[in-house]
This record gives sequence, C-alpha cells and structure tokens, in this order.
Amino acid sequence: MRAIIWTKYGPPDVLQLKELEKPVPKDDEVLVKVCATTVLIGDCELRSLRIPLWARLPVRILLGLKRPKRRTILGQEVAGKIEAVGKEVTRFKQDDEIFAPTLLRLSAYAEYICLPETYPVLKPANITFEEAATLPTGGIYGVHLLRKAGIQSGERVLINGAGGSIGTYAVQIAKSFGAEVTAVDSAEKLAMLRSIGADHVIDYSQEDFTKSGETYDAIIDVVGKSSFSGSLRSLKQNGRFVMGNPSLLGRIRGQLASSTSEKKVILESETHSTEEYTFLKALVEAGKIKAVIDRTYPLERIAEAHRYVDTGQKKGNVVITVG
Repeated sequence: MRAIIWTKYGPPDVLQLKELEKPVPKDDEVLVKVCATTVLIGDCELRSLRIPLWARLPVRILLGLKRPKRRTILGQEVAGKIEAVGKEVTRFKQDDEIFAPTLLRLSAYAEYICLPETYPVLKPANITFEEAATLPTGGIYGVHLLRKAGIQSGERVLINGAGGSIGTYAVQIAKSFGAEVTAVDSAEKLAMLRSIGADHVIDYSQEDFTKSGETYDAIIDVVGKSSFSGSLRSLKQNGRFVMGNPSLLGRIRGQLASSTSEKKVILESETHSTEEYTFLKALVEAGKIKAVIDRTYPLERIAEAHRYVDTGQKKGNVVITVG
C-alpha cells in the first residue's frame, strides 16, 4: 500500500511517499480502506515538534526521542470503507462506510489502516468521505466544547479561533442551539464565518474583544490565545469560559478562578464518547452543520498541504484524498 512515512522531526519535506505492506487486522480490529484524511494543525505540530516545552518530553517518549520510531505515519482522522473485520468484531461488516479518529495510533496517511472496532462510527449517508473525514476532530470537539458550556437558546456566545477545524463546527453548533454567535478570527476568514451563520465577526488584529465592553454568556476559546483575565471580565455574571486548548498555567488559573468566582472556567477534558458521536451524527443528518473544506490535496502532495496549514491561513479544513 502507499503511505506517507515520517522518520525525523522537521519541515514538511520530511514526509515521504513509500510502499508498505498492507496491514492485517487483529481479532478485535477492522481493516479500513482509507478514502480521505485531513491535515490538522496538530499533525504539523507533531511533525515539526513545534509544541510547548512542557509537552515535548512526553511526546518524544510516545513517538521517539531523537526521531519518530513508534509511530512513523501521521494522521489523526479517517473516512473510508471497511474492507475486512477480525473474528471477534460484531459492530461492523465488510463495505460499511465509516469515519473514525485514530487517537494515539495516528497512521491515517495511508491507503489502509487497522483500528479497534470501538473507534469507527457509521458515516451519515448525506455527506461525502471528504466531509466525513473532518468530523472526528473538528466536529466532535465542537460538540464537546459547546455541550460543556451548556449553551441555551438566546444566549450570547463568543468563539475565539472560529475559523479553523473546530471553530467552524462550533459556530454552527452554537447556532443550532439558538445562540447569538460572535466569531473571532483573522480578516480573511470573516466572510466565510458569516456564511456559516455567525451573527457578528471580529478581526482579532483590529479589535480585542476583551476590551470592547461587550459581555457574553459563554466564551469558547478554541485556540487558547485570548487573555484569561480579559475573557473573565467579558463574561456576564454566572458566565462560562471554556478553555479548549489550555496551557499548564491556564489550567491552574482556571481551577483557581472557578473556586473563587461566580463565573465558571471549564477546562477541555476527554471526549470521543458514544453519546457525543450520536449527537454529532444527528446534527449532520439533519443538515444543521456542514464541513468547511478550504483545500483538497491528493496523498502524494501531502507535504504541500502541510506547508499550507503551517501558514495559519486555512479556513476550516484541509482534506487529503486517498486512493
């Protein structure tokens, strides 16, 4: 099979197309013929090891100290067809169309991948494989963060970092809850954010939302870059500040603030629950949310896709077609 291997930390050119042996599923696994995957900012951060200092040692222990050894194929989300199932698998059968996160296994940048049967979710019939490939990260985290915030109809919600994989879904999910949504991102993404339902948009390079005097029932910081104290000031009484990508210091400050204030700080926690996937699928099948796909590349041009994502200019998702 064709796969993109990664044998050292560095720029996009470290990604190389190779022929590898097709994997064989274990008894409790499914073999997926990959139709589409994505390039996430997280993939680029792992590739280059451009991550916070406190996280570098754990990541190196997981992947390899000097170079990737334990995981040599990147990629965190897939959509495709079940080609074979292990003898203990009961949830899926051959030719089922699915999407799935790969979690710590990575390995989505290939024509085939083996996954435990607990990972895949049946693909909604009303979307393509390319659209389905964006759900395991952007879609599920969008659901997770908005449900953690407890959004109610009529509430004012601000989403910081609204133009990326998670943010574009979060905007649409908040609208499906009946919220009035303010989306914050760079100028080139604002028209897209209006097109998916944002009621108000803010160019962060021109305006600091924490200094505008506006207040919100909930602030969802997808990228973890807003001012902590400023965000708390921008909340109404009993408002909720959801930190989607908190730093170590942010986690500490969040716990302290929640214990001393009526305003609640909610830290990102583990997701990928069956309940949340069921909720996500229902939104997709009802046509309430849709994938925002900026660019699509074939597998052999994945280094080019990484270079584009590295610019920080992507709107929504960058998808890789496979096969």
